[in-house]
Amino acid sequence: MERKNLALLCAGVVCFWLFALAFGTAQGNGLRQQNPAVQAAADQTQPVQPAAAQPALELPCRAACLIDQQTGTILYEKNADQQMPIASITKVMTLLLTFEAVHDGRIAMDTLVPVSEHAYHMGGSQIWLEPGEQFTLDEMIKAICVSSANDAAVAVAELVGGSEPGFVQMMNARAAELGMVNTTFHNACGLDTEGHLSTAHDVAIMSREILNTCPEVLHYTGIWTDTLRGGATQLVNTNKLLKRYNGITGLKTGTTSGAGVCISASATRDGLDLIAVVLGSLSSSERFTAATTLLDYGFAAYAAVPLPAMEDRPLLIKVKGSAEESVPLDYTALPETLLMPKENAAALTAQLDLPQELEAPVQLGQTVGTVRILSGETQLGEYEVRAAADAEKMDFGTAFGLLWNALTGCEN
Repeated sequence: MERKNLALLCAGVVCFWLFALAFGTAQGNGLRQQNPAVQAAADQTQPVQPAAAQPALELPCRAACLIDQQTGTILYEKNADQQMPIASITKVMTLLLTFEAVHDGRIAMDTLVPVSEHAYHMGGSQIWLEPGEQFTLDEMIKAICVSSANDAAVAVAELVGGSEPGFVQMMNARAAELGMVNTTFHNACGLDTEGHLSTAHDVAIMSREILNTCPEVLHYTGIWTDTLRGGATQLVNTNKLLKRYNGITGLKTGTTSGAGVCISASATRDGLDLIAVVLGSLSSSERFTAATTLLDYGFAAYAAVPLPAMEDRPLLIKVKGSAEESVPLDYTALPETLLMPKENAAALTAQLDLPQELEAPVQLGQTVGTVRILSGETQLGEYEVRAAADAEKMDFGTAFGLLWNALTGCEN
């Protein structure tokens, strides 16, 4: 028995020596890293396919922009980068900052919003707030979205920013973050003020942001009529497309003498989400006509095509040189659909480029492969496949422990 144990011990020492030698060589040479040539995910703010040739639409407005909400792709534009007043469409940014404050836990929907003398003196569209009167944030947002109340917008801005000037600084900082390079805000409600300017494209950018990150706004923008003060104050939505256009969901109207009649209209059909911005119409009927024309064009010319199923895609990938045998794979970079001109729509195929195994270390979120989406021979997009967990490189101590457990039959 002693001779047998001695033989096993000698065999173990020899195996460990060989393992250590191999492990040291791997460390000296350096484990192979993921190929840096693997492409990053396609920039989804650009068209996946060339946009269809822009037709000559008759739009009774100074400027317009039609975009796909999911990708930000511009589908149609008219003077889209020309600066001009935007009236109460300004409130889209006010609402965005307000919802973000709710998401961050700084305020809640049942927070009481006080009414200052400054908010009380707002002109234009209002719900006739009185100084010292209080409404919940939920009620104030309803007044902003349905009746475009300037006094409610300023009261909420004071709650979120401490003062309207402080809130305006937040508005301009957020606009810069979103890439709204032609926008400058001077108030929270959109009343005509010198230098308070934006563009149809910038309005589309902030409209897309609130719709994608604060979808609860649609609960309010879809309200046709409601009341406040126990039924004493009637609220009627200024967006008449809610009763006229199939698939309309919002978003905000605006009218001043300087801006003309404006709208940022959001609509959804068959999985395709569009945003139509119309600035500087001469009448309410003309802005709705222009928005309808833009949306009709978008839904007629484009489709949201589902990605092909990848039923055989692996859920795990092996890892070499780690105590972890494999790591799970993350395919969330792939969109559910791709925007395509209907005239070019064809069956899509998916090509997965993934190695057989990875070399440790592997980090959570590391790009390990790609999925290419093709329409015939045309590549529409390339998306990252990422590691969904870490796999540390095996060190000497871990290697020794694994070998010892294997030799002795012990488990941790």
